[in-house]
Amino acid sequence: MSQLPLVSVICLCYNHARFLRPALDSVLAQTYPNLEVIIVDDCSTDNSVSIIKEYLQAYPQLRFISTGKNVGNTTAFNMGWRASHGQFILDFATDDVLLPERISQQVQQFQQLGPEYGVVYSDAEYISDSSEHLYLHSQKYKPAANGDVFAEVLRRYFICPPTMLARREVFEDLGGYDETLAYEDFDFWVRSARKYKYAYLPTVTTQRRLHQRSLSTGWYRPGNKLLASTLHVCRKAAQLLRTEEERQALAQRLKYEARHAYFSGNFTEAGELLSLLENVAGKQPVLYYLISTLNKHKVDLGFLRRLYQRWRHGR
Repeated sequence: MSQLPLVSVICLCYNHARFLRPALDSVLAQTYPNLEVIIVDDCSTDNSVSIIKEYLQAYPQLRFISTGKNVGNTTAFNMGWRASHGQFILDFATDDVLLPERISQQVQQFQQLGPEYGVVYSDAEYISDSSEHLYLHSQKYKPAANGDVFAEVLRRYFICPPTMLARREVFEDLGGYDETLAYEDFDFWVRSARKYKYAYLPTVTTQRRLHQRSLSTGWYRPGNKLLASTLHVCRKAAQLLRTEEERQALAQRLKYEARHAYFSGNFTEAGELLSLLENVAGKQPVLYYLISTLNKHKVDLGFLRRLYQRWRHGR
């Protein structure tokens, strides 16, 4: 065991009482022997802390941190990883489930890669509230990417966040997650992929749970802080561009975000995204000039997005 690198699993809990036992059991069932497990509770208001205390009593090797007040995912995670000592860091939300070989497989892949690789990610199975199979990440988001993925993370969503295992140096270089943001994934990908390479493991290692309280369910609701965070990250990304491919990739992302912001009635964010698109692309394409004009006058065409959602997703 002493020759194996220490892996720190930062278990983030906020009102996950319904899912907490299978989540923690999945960490304890890992075949990888050299683990440091830190449970961070962000002031849950359900029965989560009582369940955590049961596990702490039964498994004294577990460590526990309470945030003291509700601080959000980014700050709670930073508290956890900064208290850890592992060579590798796993950000684990306690509504998800790790498969038993998860950490062993990813550490083994890291041991075959050079130090320029900062992140290993994998395929995942999406499950429902009741743990029923929904679909595989690789079926919906393909193809995966390896190596220098900076342009690709600007262009599109393809990494399932809970499948990532990262070198400690990555978090040290970045200073952890940006605590001003409402969510961490996009910003972490942009900043880490600028310096480090990514490797894909084409194996299902994780079950990601989709439920009504999932962060992404209200992404484009008016006033949602997630969209404002996306805008902030896009501005950061614009300062990191080096090539024409990267510029086009960010422009593609901005078009997508601006469309959805406008058609969901987020007129302020849509305007700022369209302005950034003009700066990045040099000029606004005709369609986006039209959207910009409609957006300035707050012409509500949200019914078109609702019709599309019903056609595309049956809702």
